[in-house]
Amino acid sequence: MHVKGLVWLGLRTTQFEQMVKFFRDVMGLQPIRDEPELAGFQLTKDTQLELYRPEEEFHAFFTTGPVVGFQVDDVDAARATMEAAGIEFIGPIQRAGKTSWNHFRAPDGTVFEILSRADEDRRATRRPRAAGNRD
Repeated sequence: MHVKGLVWLGLRTTQFEQMVKFFRDVMGLQPIRDEPELAGFQLTKDTQLELYRPEEEFHAFFTTGPVVGFQVDDVDAARATMEAAGIEFIGPIQRAGKTSWNHFRAPDGTVFEILSRADEDRRATRRPRAAGNRD
């Protein structure tokens, strides 16, 4: 088995409207589903994200959210844009080689990260961790 990237992410949230706005307006994701208890976004050709209201019963077992890394072109620029929108970051940007990343809290408190690589080489499957990283 070889994992090639994020294909789908599902999250239940009590702050549904704020999260829809965050992913649509701040992160710039393309909406693909707009239902009373569900919002869906296209990340890439093969990757989707879905948000669920607490009242949406089919995914009631989604009680916590995973930490997921979102690849961006430039972590520094993305962080500046997100901070301007009121997003809280966890510590400084971390760097190792050509990889940069930074964890942040979404509007509902879920922890995610943004990540970028300075080159186009996508063959690496793991990113190095900086010394003292406290994820």
